[in-house]
Amino acid sequence: MAVDVQRVGDYSWYLHDMWMLPLQIVLALGILYRSVGMAAVATLAATVFSIIATIPLAKVQEDYQDKLMSAKDERMRKTSECLRNMRILKLQAWEDRYRVVLEGMRSTEFKWLRKALYSQAFITFIFWSSPIFVAAITFATAIGLGTQLTAGGVLSALATFRILQEPLRNFPDLVSMMAQTKVSLDRISGFLQEEELQEDATIILSQGMSETSVEIKDGCFSWDPSWVRPTLFDIHLNVKRGMRVAVCGVVGSGKSSFLSCILGEIPKISGEVRICGSAAYVSQSAWIQSGNIEENILFGSPMDKAKYKNVIHACSLKRDLELFSHGDQTIIGDRGINLSGGQKQRVQLARALYQDADVYLLDDPFSAVDAHTGSELFKEYILTALADKTVIFVTHQVEFLPTTDLILVLRDGQIIQSGKYEELLQAGTDFLSLVHHGLDQSLPHNPKSNASSSNIEILAKEVQEGPKKQLVQEEERVRGRVSMKVYWSYMAAAYKGLLIPLIIIAQTLFQFLQIASNWWMAWANPQTEGDQAKVSSTVLLLVFIALAFGSSVFIFVRAILVATFGLVAAQKLFLNMLRSVFRAPMSFFDSTPAGRILNRVSIDQSVVDLDIPFRLGGFASTTIQLIGIVGVMTNVTWQVFLLVIPTGIACLWMQKYYMASSRELVRIVSIQKSPIIHLFGESIAGAATIRGFGQEKRFMKRNLYLLDCFARPFFCSIAAIEWLCLRMELLSTFVFAFCMILLVSFPHGTIDPSNYLSCMAGLAVTYGLNLNARLSRWILSFCKLENKIISIERIYQYSQIPSEAPTFIEEAHPPPSWPENGAIEINNLKVRYGENLPTVLHGINCVFPGGKKIGIVGRTGSGKSTLIQALFRLIEPYAGQIIIDGIDISSIGLHDLRGRLSIIPQDPTLFEGTIRGNLDPLEEHTDQEVWQALDKSQLGDIVRAKDQKLDTPVLENGDNWSVGQRQLVSLGRALLKQARILVLDEATASVDSATDNLIQKILRTEFGDCTVCTIAHRIPTVIDSDLVLVLSDGLVAEFDTPARLLEDKSSMFLRLVTEYSSRSSGIPDF
Repeated sequence: MAVDVQRVGDYSWYLHDMWMLPLQIVLALGILYRSVGMAAVATLAATVFSIIATIPLAKVQEDYQDKLMSAKDERMRKTSECLRNMRILKLQAWEDRYRVVLEGMRSTEFKWLRKALYSQAFITFIFWSSPIFVAAITFATAIGLGTQLTAGGVLSALATFRILQEPLRNFPDLVSMMAQTKVSLDRISGFLQEEELQEDATIILSQGMSETSVEIKDGCFSWDPSWVRPTLFDIHLNVKRGMRVAVCGVVGSGKSSFLSCILGEIPKISGEVRICGSAAYVSQSAWIQSGNIEENILFGSPMDKAKYKNVIHACSLKRDLELFSHGDQTIIGDRGINLSGGQKQRVQLARALYQDADVYLLDDPFSAVDAHTGSELFKEYILTALADKTVIFVTHQVEFLPTTDLILVLRDGQIIQSGKYEELLQAGTDFLSLVHHGLDQSLPHNPKSNASSSNIEILAKEVQEGPKKQLVQEEERVRGRVSMKVYWSYMAAAYKGLLIPLIIIAQTLFQFLQIASNWWMAWANPQTEGDQAKVSSTVLLLVFIALAFGSSVFIFVRAILVATFGLVAAQKLFLNMLRSVFRAPMSFFDSTPAGRILNRVSIDQSVVDLDIPFRLGGFASTTIQLIGIVGVMTNVTWQVFLLVIPTGIACLWMQKYYMASSRELVRIVSIQKSPIIHLFGESIAGAATIRGFGQEKRFMKRNLYLLDCFARPFFCSIAAIEWLCLRMELLSTFVFAFCMILLVSFPHGTIDPSNYLSCMAGLAVTYGLNLNARLSRWILSFCKLENKIISIERIYQYSQIPSEAPTFIEEAHPPPSWPENGAIEINNLKVRYGENLPTVLHGINCVFPGGKKIGIVGRTGSGKSTLIQALFRLIEPYAGQIIIDGIDISSIGLHDLRGRLSIIPQDPTLFEGTIRGNLDPLEEHTDQEVWQALDKSQLGDIVRAKDQKLDTPVLENGDNWSVGQRQLVSLGRALLKQARILVLDEATASVDSATDNLIQKILRTEFGDCTVCTIAHRIPTVIDSDLVLVLSDGLVAEFDTPARLLEDKSSMFLRLVTEYSSRSSGIPDF
């Protein structure tokens, strides 16, 4: 997406070279025949040999390019995964480990890059040496055939060779580009031919065609058809229009896959699936687009204010929008980073409701919200707003089940029970077990409270001063000339710039020896056929070959030096950028869409790897060649300076005029790529939701719009190059014509034939033939170089990102046993997500005694997760402090802090790799310890059943493991770490009640003497805590023992308990 498509587009510049270069060679050979006779046949043979010699090299380079792109793909996939999950990497203090993994992947990529660049250097050497080699063969053949060579004939031949050298020297670029483009086309072709979703996986019928909304007949489905046991089998379902269907089951039973089979997302082995009418889908892991809240809810539909208002009410979003600084126009960060888990889920529900679909598929929509919000949502959303719709929803909340028309109980991919609530209760078995576990989580009594749950007191908030800024800002763009600091940062990246003068010296010596060899041939041969040769044929040829060989050696040295310089500089720039990004604070990732970062580490890095070193070498060689041409011409006719100086001034003026626009156009083009990459990645992540809503065409249209936004400045950039080329060609042609007029207008006898100037005059004409092309090429090469240097400028920007606090502070290492007690003291803590953004925590004051169980509760968006982020220093407070066992956490290194804390986060994360690698990425534990952790987290039997045991593969995002199983892996990580302080951030939101009970039992057993801070929406999870902290709007509303809070009739905690008990008792009243 980022590199291959760009390469195919770039190849259009080389399309005409495929016929122009052979034509130029044929014409040059025709002219040469008139100068050296039959020796031109040797020229043809030598030219063909030079081209044929590169064919195996071209194939080798194609192979290297293929390996290079495969290695780059691996690195980019891992980079994307790390950027998506940077929060968990920092929470676990794993970012250095994963950075090292990426550096290892870059080393593999660098190995192929090195081979590709050196093979390119060798091809360059062959073609740059080819004109010299061809000239030597031609002159040797002419002498061997006895052809009389004269100065005029030699000069004519040399002029032809100079014409011939242009297509030969362009051949390496053409060969390299053809190899790169073929590799890219093969990769694009392979991607386009990947297996697609089955068109007949789900049959969509128009609304009203059938009374049955969803029907599955003898369904058998499997994510991987090669598996012996399918994911779902023996599935039969008939849902009438308007029915409310609940899907239940333990973790890993196939509930989410069941909804996927209805959507047609899971490969169908056999059976038939039908949906009557339009569908809307809400995924378990919330998928939120970058953009504002309103755009996420409308999801491409036109605004209907009355309908929009009703949706906001039904999804309990009104109060949240009032608290946002920009209301529903608040920009949501990448993947909804500035929304809480509950808010993201409710935005998803609002998106589905606004579409007014016929069938709603909801995957555990209430797990991420608190009891009160969940009750309100169920009442307003399911029972009211969707009263006449067909709803199929996965849930772990058994209290909602009595209101359903049909309940499906899944186990191991099969519907083992189905029926109404009372029928299933009487039948017993699995459903009865699920209900009992759910009811166990209900409170033993139903406290009464006179306070209305809907009239929650909003505590005072600080008034924010200053401008209110959105979290995500437009991408920064440097304006004006590229700073010399950027040039120097690149040139100094390789051996502190020591290779630059060596490259210039090698190119200068090559140019000098080439001019010397041409002058020698012109001077040593007789002026006319009757004149005596100045030296013998043997001396003539040996001196020419020696000079030619010397120039070839220096061009080889230059090619190797350029490749070496490019490799070392590219690697250093990449490592600097990678380390800077991984050391960036979490606020950087919150406010920077991943597409912007990926743009730099893919497209810009590819330019630095493969393009800029040869652009820089090409500019140096063109500059020295131009100086050589002007030097030869002015040696004969100093009057050329009278035109060269004003011409040079005119060229520089045009270059400056062109660059002022071109530079900014290239920057705009680079910025316009980021939204395309970001939308592509975002669309892949949300493909199931997009297809579930039938929004494929809208997203394709959006992609085309972004491509148009990219193409407009890109077209102008190309047009600007053509504008410059035309003027350069006209100007250089004028200069050449003036020089020729000067030479032919000299009075007779001005140039003595016996003088060396006579042959220099001929050389001046020979070299002058190339002046126009070389002058325009010089300006263009500089302009293209500066345009490409913008990639270095963008990489340099990301190498200068302000870092978060040091990972370790040598003079402030905490004791090895810290924290021993686990006491946490919070003093006047104030936190906001960015400067000029609203304060989220407004002065928190409390003390968590060591070894106690602390429950943290509050409405969605009350600041619970923000407090945890402050504890791990993902967000640095702008006032106040947190002290753990007498040490201010701001005074120690981040890894010293995060490495001594454990967390089971709200969104469980698995990385591509193996189970062992996900549990113990730092490789600090033995296999036995890993197995113990798996057994304690109830995953041991599941992993043992896999063929590869601990090496069982984990796909990207953990897609081959259920959300509940991913959460159990997170528990396993905590069990391995055995830290004195454990934080549970909505850790059991995605698991059923039985698994929740199991996790709580494990925590009580394994972390009995640890400080455990639990954020939970399920009140029973925190009801047996030693202390409960109630947050509201970023302030401490209450902090006491659960018993005392329940005794206080005005307690907010009592209200939360009452709401949960009310919800658990059955159908909400309305």
